[in-house]
Amino acid sequence: MKIATFNINGIGARLPRLLEWLEETKPDVACLQELKAPDERFPQMDIAAAGYRAIWHGQKSWNGVAILAREGLEMVETQRGLPDDPDPSHSRYIEATIDGVIVGALYLPNGNPVPGPKFDYKLAWFDALADRAKTLFAGEKPAVLAGDWNVISTDDKDDVFSAARMADDALSQPESRAAFRRLLHAGWTDAIRAIHPAGPVYTFWDYTMNAWARDAGFRIDHLLLSPAAADRLVDAGVDRETRGKEKASDHAPVWAVLR
Repeated sequence: MKIATFNINGIGARLPRLLEWLEETKPDVACLQELKAPDERFPQMDIAAAGYRAIWHGQKSWNGVAILAREGLEMVETQRGLPDDPDPSHSRYIEATIDGVIVGALYLPNGNPVPGPKFDYKLAWFDALADRAKTLFAGEKPAVLAGDWNVISTDDKDDVFSAARMADDALSQPESRAAFRRLLHAGWTDAIRAIHPAGPVYTFWDYTMNAWARDAGFRIDHLLLSPAAADRLVDAGVDRETRGKEKASDHAPVWAVLR
């Protein structure tokens, strides 16, 4: 099963790129973030024509998450929003069981500026996610938490083009990293680093400052695997070429293959 995550930065503006990517790479499951559309504007018919069923949790102008599953796979929604979400008006989490694998699609708050209420919200939302992760972990079933985590996990060049430039950003704060690291210490596996333990792997390049052409990116899109899922991991990667296309999202899709 190939499970991917893709922050599409507006499903209305990026629908052609999304459909193109689905056709080219054929993931079995795709977790989407930043739909930036209310539920009624989700392009269900276009997604179905591409061969996918979908569940989604939309929001006007901001946020929004979805899970697409290839036709033929059994998908049952198990959670919409986090049980202890500090602000349920934000559409940031949706979860389903797909052919026996639990998949949570998430869009963690950005948290800027730091300090401030937005950063406090980021950390509170992270705590709520950790509670959900603990519940999933205890179930001992294959589980994948996939999405835009808005966390650069280290200052290494492998994860960020310039640690100094991002030092004051919410994505790089010690509290953000500590929350992410607690999940890893609890037994969740970073799929990308399990397959690519060294070397630059970026998933986001800003639209400004010629970032894509300079490869001035960083890694904030992650797939974390429970032990039962990590035992089945055979490959993982980033579809970098998708970021280089016309009218692309500023994120590239990230994926993992489970046997």
